[in-house]
Amino acid sequence: MSTSFNNLPFDTVALLELTDRAGKETLKWWRKEPEVTAKPDDSPVTAADLAAHHMILAGLRELTPDIPVLSEEDADVPMNERERWQRFWLVDPLDGTKEFIAGTDEFTVNIALVEQGQIRFGVVGVPARDKLYWGGLELGAWRRADGEPAEAIRCRHASNALTVVASRRHTSPEQEALLSRLKSLQQVELVNIGSSLKFCLLAEGNADLYPRFAPTSQWDTAAAQAVLEGAGGQVLGLDGQRFGYPTRETWLNPHFVAAGKLPSDLLQALGLGN
Repeated sequence: MSTSFNNLPFDTVALLELTDRAGKETLKWWRKEPEVTAKPDDSPVTAADLAAHHMILAGLRELTPDIPVLSEEDADVPMNERERWQRFWLVDPLDGTKEFIAGTDEFTVNIALVEQGQIRFGVVGVPARDKLYWGGLELGAWRRADGEPAEAIRCRHASNALTVVASRRHTSPEQEALLSRLKSLQQVELVNIGSSLKFCLLAEGNADLYPRFAPTSQWDTAAAQAVLEGAGGQVLGLDGQRFGYPTRETWLNPHFVAAGKLPSDLLQALGLGN
């Protein structure tokens, strides 16, 4: 683990352990037909989401009592309070609830530290695969699987055949148009997968591009963006700038493209080059 983690305002090992515990808590309901209720936006929530939320909330308050926590399951914080936050935790206790309900292993636990509207550090747990990913821009990125020692991960340099990851459940005409344009430029293999795992595939060098032109919320992307950036990748808004997390009335993200080590001419061809 990088010694640069010593500059972070928390115990990194304790944060990893908390993420792991929260993930194990969700598994108590996995593939056991959990009761599902609908939130006001019609998105589903289960007892697993709420149990992980409460565990993470308590753990973060103990770990960093001076840093506020914003979780998907407790996001009703007034704007005039949030806009005073210079630093806060952004949490998705169970990303990919629909995958969880369907019984797939493509769901994650996401915890990110946001500072001045940008991601500083993130952890992504994959409970059903016994994996943890963590990292941040200029900090590096790591993966730990099956209790084995952690290993550094890096994005791969794109070849003539690109692997593009996309949501299993969400697309849009804009996204299909970008994929069509990309396929006109070179060979493309499309892989559908749920949750923030899409970013992790890029970070560990198993995919090259993740365009997202369908709705996401800030807690869906923050932690995994940190991992991808630590691995040498990037997440760009459609203006070609680093994807950020400014305080806004809405938690919905604008559209973005996450990429590993793509050549600059390809990014420019997609309208994302500087």
